[in-house]
Amino acid sequence: MGGYQGFGKYRGIVSARAADESIRSVAQDGGTVTALLCFALETGDIDGAVLTRKADERWTPGQLVATTEREIRESAGSVYALSPSVFQLKEAAREMALEKIAYVGLPCQVVAVRKMQLYPFGGRYVGDKVRYVIGIFCSENFPPESLRNIVEGYAGTPIEKMRKMYLAKGKFNVASDGEIRQVSVKKASHWAQDGDHVCPDLVAEYADISVGSIGSEPGWNTVFLRTRRGEDLFNRARDQGRIETKDMETVQPGLKTLEKLAVAKKANAKEAIAKREQMGLYVTRDMYY
Repeated sequence: MGGYQGFGKYRGIVSARAADESIRSVAQDGGTVTALLCFALETGDIDGAVLTRKADERWTPGQLVATTEREIRESAGSVYALSPSVFQLKEAAREMALEKIAYVGLPCQVVAVRKMQLYPFGGRYVGDKVRYVIGIFCSENFPPESLRNIVEGYAGTPIEKMRKMYLAKGKFNVASDGEIRQVSVKKASHWAQDGDHVCPDLVAEYADISVGSIGSEPGWNTVFLRTRRGEDLFNRARDQGRIETKDMETVQPGLKTLEKLAVAKKANAKEAIAKREQMGLYVTRDMYY
């Protein structure tokens, strides 16, 4: 499967979901990441995973080093707020003495982990403990207070009553008991963290496995298998009945929609970088990879 732009390197793309309904019922979309982590923990491929989860009823993001299936399941779902979870790798490797760690994070965090592995000065004896890097698609993310402003100010929903948040068809959706309220992505984007505007990576190009929902049917994930290690884990989970898959070319809206968004994010980042340089602002050039 090739010929697409904006996706980076990959070995395969599939549409997937957890076979276990109890995982899907608490997942953001298809529960693929949760199913993979539970499988990897059971088989001994990992002895822990660094995750982000909802820490309280105000949707403050919290970080967790999960070492049990229960902890992995309780961390299912997405929080669209900044979470400095890369720091938890030190806790996992140094304080908890984990040797085989899975890390789940956004594209920018995936890059940070890869740099830690390449240049491990501050993270010595940490990067080499990371067995799998799973990246989550990201168009933009929000500081916690900005997220609350979107939910309460624009959507008119007390954040404590929100059950789920998700992006779909150009809308930021806030789901509470019995209703879904929408805010245009364009309006919500004003609250995004500043670095998002110069980030060119939608699909976590440097992960072992990248997972999101764009392109797949509701309740399913679009999954990029990028490395041999990631592909091997995914295939074993699928072959043992933990993951269900569909041919990506047979589902709607399909990869053309994802390609359009991925290419646009790169173009927007390039434009934002150029504008900042014209203003004499500092720009990290290697962000535009």
